[in-house]
Amino acid sequence: MTTTTWTAVRVLRDRTAGRCLAGVVVSGFGTSALWLASGVWVKDLTGSNGLAALTLLAMWAPVLCGPLLGTLADRFPRTPLLITTNLLLAVLLLTLLTVDSPGDVWLVLAVLLAYGAAGVVQDAAESALVATTLDPALLGHFNGLRMTANEGMKLVAPLAGAGVYAAYGGTAVVLLDAATFLLATALYAGLRSDGPRPAPPTTGWRARTAEGVRHLWGTARLRPLVVAAGTTMLCAGVNGALVYAVVDGLGHPPAYAGVLAAVQGAGSVAVGLASGAALRWLGERRFAACGMALTGVAVALRAVPSDPLALVGSAAVGAGLPCVLIAAFTAVQRLTPDGLRGRAAATASTLVFVPNVLGLAAGAALVEPLPYGPLLVLLGAAQLLSVAQLRHPLRA
Repeated sequence: MTTTTWTAVRVLRDRTAGRCLAGVVVSGFGTSALWLASGVWVKDLTGSNGLAALTLLAMWAPVLCGPLLGTLADRFPRTPLLITTNLLLAVLLLTLLTVDSPGDVWLVLAVLLAYGAAGVVQDAAESALVATTLDPALLGHFNGLRMTANEGMKLVAPLAGAGVYAAYGGTAVVLLDAATFLLATALYAGLRSDGPRPAPPTTGWRARTAEGVRHLWGTARLRPLVVAAGTTMLCAGVNGALVYAVVDGLGHPPAYAGVLAAVQGAGSVAVGLASGAALRWLGERRFAACGMALTGVAVALRAVPSDPLALVGSAAVGAGLPCVLIAAFTAVQRLTPDGLRGRAAATASTLVFVPNVLGLAAGAALVEPLPYGPLLVLLGAAQLLSVAQLRHPLRA
């Protein structure tokens, strides 16, 4: 048995970590199936591309409230919080069984907004819970396995969701997703440990929300990693918005973007499996720097209209991005006191993933007036230059 395999077994033997990973697989499958099917559903109901795009925005928007939503993960016992949010989502999704006309689209968007908010709370609670029970030396392995599970679901679940939708309609996808949340509820209900009980709050919710931000910015070992992850996701957003221009440059139909996405996902799965050992060997900062450098080179490669280079670049982007994310979120778990972990994790998610949305918007605005090739080269160069922030971090 290899060292990596044995370490993965150690992670899975931890009851909390193993059940949380199983919950990620189960609920992640339902979520990935729904995000694609909901857009297709709204498009079929209304004929509007704009309203279809709003389904994805509705699921992403709550990350803006991460610092506030993260206070829930530090205010309430985390295992009951995970059980409650999964049950609520299962029930809430059932309201979508009434959707059958364009006038019902508001309900789809409202449910997806609540869905996204619950996801922020769940991620924060799960991150904090695992950090209290798992050996700190294994946190990198856990986060790598979690990344692998997430990306693995993204490879298969959207196609499964689209197939269920095509065969049985939107209500069937809703029932499938609700069932995954019920199964996740059963997994979390089997947890024996909830970690230390949260201390009663001594300040108001505004002060508690700000504490997570102050901790991240005031900790010299965390700040450069979180900033680096946000910078990388900004680059990833712009790069993602240019994918159809890249496909056009290769001379393929738009559906070829799915091939590039699958190759990128495969790269993420591979690096997620190896990230625990690499993180232990390199340390968080150097591991993140390697990921940023790889992402920068890979993005620039996509400027060349060549199928082999496009595939290699996609795989390399898929491998580089998780390095930065795993390094940053593992450091947040390790270097944050338990009473702050929920807020710190949710705040870090906001600082890391909001730039991705901004990058998507910027890329969408730039792709028409500017040629994509030079834009990708400049983007890759900017990513490579940003590696310096990890060698010379900002002063505390």
